[in-house]
Amino acid sequence: MIRVLSPINFDVSSSFSLPASEQRILDALVSSPKLYTYANKHQLRFEIALRDRIVRAAGELAKSRARFAIFRFSRCNSDFWTRDERGGFRLRPDVTASEAIQDIFVHSERYAFECATAIVIVFYKAVLDVIDPAAFNRLFADLLLYDWHTDRDLGIQTKKDEHFLPGDCLYFKNPEFDPLTPQWQGENAIYLGDGFFYGHGIGIQTADGIIAALNRKRKQGATKSAYLLPDITQVDFAYLSQFARGFDEFRLPIRRSSLIVGTLGSATFLHR
Repeated sequence: MIRVLSPINFDVSSSFSLPASEQRILDALVSSPKLYTYANKHQLRFEIALRDRIVRAAGELAKSRARFAIFRFSRCNSDFWTRDERGGFRLRPDVTASEAIQDIFVHSERYAFECATAIVIVFYKAVLDVIDPAAFNRLFADLLLYDWHTDRDLGIQTKKDEHFLPGDCLYFKNPEFDPLTPQWQGENAIYLGDGFFYGHGIGIQTADGIIAALNRKRKQGATKSAYLLPDITQVDFAYLSQFARGFDEFRLPIRRSSLIVGTLGSATFLHR
């Protein structure tokens, strides 16, 4: 269920509708057993768009030529990044953050990194696609890509929750991983929707597919299967919404025949 705290008007004309991929995000929000609350329709519209771009960025990275590598063997395009002694990538002072993030997708063959860094890259790319480029470069001027190190303005937060949506990051834990390959102690994965996930190094798979891949990386004699943790990692959708670029974000199309729309005071509720 969705709760919007400010008054909201809906566009129900046939002349305007969400793209199918964004409509799927809205449907998932409305159908969730959780209550999602937004200060206004701008925040709701922005989250729909950003979740959609996260899914798209994950798909783009999955199709790219970027490789999986542990930190010791990571690599990057030195025209945009400086590789540090830990295997992280620090933004060069003579390029912008937006140029450097874009380059990972343009010259993907020059990059190799592990799964946590891949998720962070997906988040940054998606945010770049929906906020003003000048704001992106200002917010992330000192960008460092290393494991789960992220800029504070990305607002990464992890919480206990079993109800996930497209654009959420989840973690598959491998409790009896082979100590000779500790990189397979688990897999960070973006939920793409329709039961599919993207995990760097494994690719696009169902949950069972990721678990099966991790189980092949267990130590000899292992009996405990890999499993999906009830944790969700997200960016701060509400905070980032203030930097939205000028895409059409002020009309929210609703198929009233498929939704129940109600009000309580100034709040609007949407549910199935």
